[in-house]
Amino acid sequence: TSPEIKKYLVGVILFEETLVQTDNEGNLFPKLLEEQGIVPGVKVDKGTIPLLGASGDLITQGLDGLAERLSIYKKQGARFTKWREVYEIGENNPTHLGIQANAETLARYAAICQDNGFIPIVEPEILMDGTHSIEQCEKITERVLHAVFHALHQHGVMLEYMLLKPNMVLPGKESGQPVIAKEVAERTLRVLRRAVPAAVPSINFLSGGQSSDDATKNLYAMNTDTGAKPWVLSFSFARALQQPALSIWKGEDRNKIAAQEAFTERLSANSAARDGKIE
Repeated sequence: TSPEIKKYLVGVILFEETLVQTDNEGNLFPKLLEEQGIVPGVKVDKGTIPLLGASGDLITQGLDGLAERLSIYKKQGARFTKWREVYEIGENNPTHLGIQANAETLARYAAICQDNGFIPIVEPEILMDGTHSIEQCEKITERVLHAVFHALHQHGVMLEYMLLKPNMVLPGKESGQPVIAKEVAERTLRVLRRAVPAAVPSINFLSGGQSSDDATKNLYAMNTDTGAKPWVLSFSFARALQQPALSIWKGEDRNKIAAQEAFTERLSANSAARDGKIE
């Protein structure tokens, strides 16, 4: 909650069960967040299942009853939502059906959320798992984003009132292909300029299995690129923010302060990278 952090809107994505959990004094987590000037959100998808007719592709569940659940989440303090679709690159994947079906699901989710007064985070993630090259990832990421924004348009989603949470363009973890931050930035921004309308206010990258340092370096490289960037390029990292702190904490009270300091350090480094600065 420092002045440097407060100049941006900060949100925390909670699980459904976390909305009703409390601290040791009985204060609900959403209320605690709001008192710190942090906007509480909620993950609303129900996980993935195999997509019939598209062997190897997955589809995310949770649209049934979503509107009814949203009315409950709003009373519990949530103000934005998140829904994740995943795409694995393989010899025949993702299929055309997989890309289209996942785009349609993301668009239906976003439309339902906006109709119920929520800001939807749209998260199409190309997984880092596998041996694919960075060139393949770039090609698939562009195809996926084109399909997603076509579907969002078809469903009347207001782009000014949504956020995009995509992957960065990266090679598969088992590919052995070396890359530097400059190349990741150039390829990722090329895809975004081709596929993401300027009306989208902010692109908040997921870390997707990258190391904490690599995710920060890649974000910094994108924000220092001299090409056109009509969106805010920010972060919505999980593991890349939390893992250093969790490794120190280990569930022990004696490690709490050191873990908090580690978390603050990662947050400060990524906030600086978002501003095109080095912490």
